[in-house]
Amino acid sequence: MPLKIPTDLTGLLQTGLTRSVGSLGIKVATAGLTYLTYVVLSRTQTNDEYGHFAFGLALATVLAIVAGAGQPMAVLRLWAEQRSKGDEAGAGAAASAGSTITLYGSFGVAALLCLAALFYWPFVGPGQTINHFFGAALLILPLALSEYNSSALRAQGSLWTALLPRDIFWRLALPALVLALYSLGVVLSGPDALTLAAALLLTMLGLQMLLANHRGYAILPTRAPVPAHWRRWGSLSRWLLLGALIETAALNADVILVGLMLDLESSGLYFNAFRTAGLMTLFTFAIELVIAPMVAEHFHAGKMRQAQAITALCSWAGFVFSLLIFVGFGLFGTEILSLFGAGYAEGWVILMLLSFGLLFDAITGPSKIVMMMTGHERPYVAIFGSIMGLGLLLQILVIPFWGLIGVAAVNMSARICAQLGIALWCRYRIGLDTSLLGVFWLRGRHGAARA
Repeated sequence: MPLKIPTDLTGLLQTGLTRSVGSLGIKVATAGLTYLTYVVLSRTQTNDEYGHFAFGLALATVLAIVAGAGQPMAVLRLWAEQRSKGDEAGAGAAASAGSTITLYGSFGVAALLCLAALFYWPFVGPGQTINHFFGAALLILPLALSEYNSSALRAQGSLWTALLPRDIFWRLALPALVLALYSLGVVLSGPDALTLAAALLLTMLGLQMLLANHRGYAILPTRAPVPAHWRRWGSLSRWLLLGALIETAALNADVILVGLMLDLESSGLYFNAFRTAGLMTLFTFAIELVIAPMVAEHFHAGKMRQAQAITALCSWAGFVFSLLIFVGFGLFGTEILSLFGAGYAEGWVILMLLSFGLLFDAITGPSKIVMMMTGHERPYVAIFGSIMGLGLLLQILVIPFWGLIGVAAVNMSARICAQLGIALWCRYRIGLDTSLLGVFWLRGRHGAARA
């Protein structure tokens, strides 16, 4: 018997799906442009220089999360939570304070990275450089601020202003400018590419903030509410920071670890395989961008039925998309990786291992978002963080014996265990089933309204 959508949830799901399709359109374009950027750089640089770029980008991505101090996730939750209580001024203050904290954190983390690079300099071998560390430092602020701006604007109901500057315009400008320079005989090194990426993204962010402010969104940093904001929400921000850092580390720490323990060429190969595998999560990520404030709004208003419907929509839509991409990788993964160059095609086994682990992200649904939006950020950090942390330690042990295959296999196993763990927590402690089974639980426990 076909599973019918209850009539009282049709409007909610149509709204969520419509906005998610729009978000998916942007993310598909983003993925294509991002992939184009990596292909252009890998084709115009030596394997070593591309490894410098991949290492620096992964490092900057992780440190940008540290610099954000949990504010991107906090503003998604606090804006919806405060407004549901009628506190418009509190919601606006949270948005402005979060932007200021992101700026301060970015400058601080970038300065510390530069100092660490200078300390590391005497230990660098002959003919090697540390400039990719400085390139990564320059990229921290634009990455952190772009993530915060995206969250703050999405929380306020914006989609296009939130996503277009970073996801489309920046990713369109970067490969175009790299190719233009290459046609003039200018071949960018890894650090050069990082610096160019930082300059372009800062330009896009400046235009985004001017446009958002003109349209009345609360996005500009102001110093005044920061002390009060941190006193009230500092503990929450720290836990959200840990949660975001753990997830980002799970996606980038492998690349850094391979670069440090093996070589930068291997780091570039692993980077390409992981970024290719990440295409599977496009729809899941796109729909999570939309449902995060919706989950927070309905959960804190006590509307569990609506919150369950939203998570069920996310899990099934994301799974169907991910499964199709996974099958495509199995059939054409070698050809896809060869776009980066002939030497990268050998990463097919790594791609499949990483992809199988990411498939469980879709099977278990938006469990991370649900935990973060419902006040269960501490259990998320404990469960997901401890499992992925143990996986990282195990990777250190297996790299000398099994190399990239060992790293990918451990990542796959750790991710499966971690995703199952947080999905079970959502089911039995929060009362929302984020997995594929959630759609049946919606009809069973919460009951279906009669048409």
